[in-house]
Amino acid sequence: MTTTSTVTVEGMTCDHCVRAVQSELADVPGVAAVDVDLATGRVAITADRPLDDDAVREAVEAAGYQVAS
Repeated sequence: MTTTSTVTVEGMTCDHCVRAVQSELADVPGVAAVDVDLATGRVAITADRPLDDDAVREAVEAAGYQVAS
């Protein structure tokens, strides 16, 4: 079962930011794909299982950014 969730990430300003967020989120168990829209800050995460919101938030924070509440 594939699921897709979307979060908004604050603070991304360049392609390096996008790659950092993609890299950290790719390490979250179950994540199959990460699509980042730099202009809007929206990050679509496709996974093969339901995602742990805390794991997503921690991965974004590890990249140096914040998930908008």
